[in-house]
Amino acid sequence: MDWFWWVLIIFWTGGFAWVADNARTALRNRHERKLQLLEAARQERLAVEAAHQPPEPVCGCTHHLAKHDKQGRCHERVEVPTAWDENKKPLRYEAGQCNCQQYVGPQPLSQVFAEDLTDRA
Repeated sequence: MDWFWWVLIIFWTGGFAWVADNARTALRNRHERKLQLLEAARQERLAVEAAHQPPEPVCGCTHHLAKHDKQGRCHERVEVPTAWDENKKPLRYEAGQCNCQQYVGPQPLSQVFAEDLTDRA
């Protein structure tokens, strides 16, 4: 029963508050670190997914390759400025034809089947 008095004295002097505060701080730090690890894993997953996607065939006019014909002319409608202010900033726009000339991005490859090259006949 001697230990009971020691525990009671420590409780009265606030010794358990120090233990509880340290435990609370440790749990808070652990939680924050766990959230950081989850965010890092999410960022890594997004980076890996982005790395496995083929490049989008986008023209210099920012329109997709599907908007261009065989000659390279773009058929997308865009806003064309028609009036400017004294600082040469557009004031009014009208709908017009995109006037880019040629697609300059990466060419998408079609899927091709090729047999393995071996020495066997």
